[in-house]
Amino acid sequence: MELQQMRYVLAVAETNSFTRAAHQCLVVQSALSRQIAALERELGARLFDRTSRHVRITPAGQAFVAAARESLNAAERAAADVAAATGEVRGKLALGLIPTVAAVDIPDALSRFRAVYPQVRLDIRVSGSDDLAEQVRQGKIEVAFLGLPTSARPAGVNGRELAQDRLVAVVAPDHPLAGEPSVDLARLSTETFIDLPPHSAARAQSDEAFAAAGLNRQVAFEVTTADFMMARLVRKGLAIALLPSAYVPHLTGLATVEITDAPVRVEYLVWSGVGRTPAANAFLDLLGLPDR
Repeated sequence: MELQQMRYVLAVAETNSFTRAAHQCLVVQSALSRQIAALERELGARLFDRTSRHVRITPAGQAFVAAARESLNAAERAAADVAAATGEVRGKLALGLIPTVAAVDIPDALSRFRAVYPQVRLDIRVSGSDDLAEQVRQGKIEVAFLGLPTSARPAGVNGRELAQDRLVAVVAPDHPLAGEPSVDLARLSTETFIDLPPHSAARAQSDEAFAAAGLNRQVAFEVTTADFMMARLVRKGLAIALLPSAYVPHLTGLATVEITDAPVRVEYLVWSGVGRTPAANAFLDLLGLPDR
């Protein structure tokens, strides 16, 4: 069993496709397929069920993927630890971000990090807070920036609160509210909203505030990220949105209105408690967390 075979299996499991996995691994599909078939013969079990249209991972494959990911992470950490012992930080830093990070200037932090540690490869994943926290718990990423309502805290990970920020209403420039100095949730409840999917941490910030005020609102548009598409729909006047005030300056062509009884978003930095790479430790140090 070779590490490269494990990488091929993980790629197929992640893409559900031998073709896409081969492209991702920079190898021809026939070579990837032969290596996985050889591994299946060695293990005595099929890792994937293949048809002409679908690739599905088997229970045996799921068990193998979990162990293979740990093995590959361990191998990469071993190489990074050897380099660190000689005074060089290298390897990979898996970093998770919500789209609306505002407490830390991420481009500036990454620029400073790369200037000091040019040998580190950065694997940046953008997703929702719940998904990123779970990836940290599973060891898929090492450090993540989250945004949570005041009613929630990161569980199962190490973390530190970075900042709290009140949400503001974001509307089209010609919206009737655009010229108002402030508005309350009762007035906003008459508007049509665009928001993140139900049960997401970002959605909960607003849903909990309206529910606590005894108000209902109409969410007519749901998007998976709070950046490009949300801003375009608001700019067209199709709906309004609630976004952190510190993030809104990143958007253009929109008007913002203060909310007198605004929901609050809490930003956290979270990291894995065990098995961190030297690169992850170096990044936490750069952010001023030497006591991690």
